[in-house]
Amino acid sequence: MAEIILASASPRRKELLETAGISFTVKVADVEEVIEKNMSADKVVMSLALQKASAVAKDNPDAVVIGADTVVVLDGEILGKPKSEENAVELLMMLSGRVHTVYTGVAIIKGEKVKNFCEATQVEFYPLEKEEIEAYVATKEPMDKAGAYGIQGRGCVLIKKINGDYFNVVGLPVSAVYRELRDFNV
Repeated sequence: MAEIILASASPRRKELLETAGISFTVKVADVEEVIEKNMSADKVVMSLALQKASAVAKDNPDAVVIGADTVVVLDGEILGKPKSEENAVELLMMLSGRVHTVYTGVAIIKGEKVKNFCEATQVEFYPLEKEEIEAYVATKEPMDKAGAYGIQGRGCVLIKKINGDYFNVVGLPVSAVYRELRDFNV
């Protein structure tokens, strides 16, 4: 059976694969992320996932390599990870009371075989007061997360509802990944 490698430093992706009972190792992709101009969000995350997986697969041709990338999109604009606490407050104010989409792109590679796909989940925030946003940002939880929140942590209280795969919002549509891995005979 082929070794499975997660080409990501994300502790959330690691935890999701472990929860699913998938045996794997982690090898972080050392790649400069390149995005073409005017790409749609789904194409951006698929491209970044493929770049990460390809970088690790190059040195591990017999392994099954999983790469992933997640973004939050509001009104067609990709909201990245906050650059500062002030920026985190701004991002959360933008999301307050609104619906946005979380896209996670996944690439699975073994030798010449490549699967590249994207999952999208709609997330609706409750209307938020600036004071509650500032209190959440003060926990530091939002600082390493796309869109400045973690649905699996304290950010859960910001969420009114979701439509789609919860785990996709966490950072990896683990059920879809599990099913795709079957095509790689692992």
